[in-house]
Amino acid sequence: MANTIEIKLVKSLNGRLAKHKATAEALGLRRIGDVTVQPDNAATRGKIAHIGYLLEVTEQA
Repeated sequence: MANTIEIKLVKSLNGRLAKHKATAEALGLRRIGDVTVQPDNAATRGKIAHIGYLLEVTEQA
């Protein structure tokens, strides 16, 4: 099985740039406390880099 990343939204999306809200939505995060598991690949890493200040990221084996 490929490596995965657990991503949790820890800060509000209110008042954020539309691009940042769209990136969170693309990751499946809508409200504070939402958690999603995504594959560890370049696309996911790019999204995390874009809105990392809103997230808590945990790498899983």
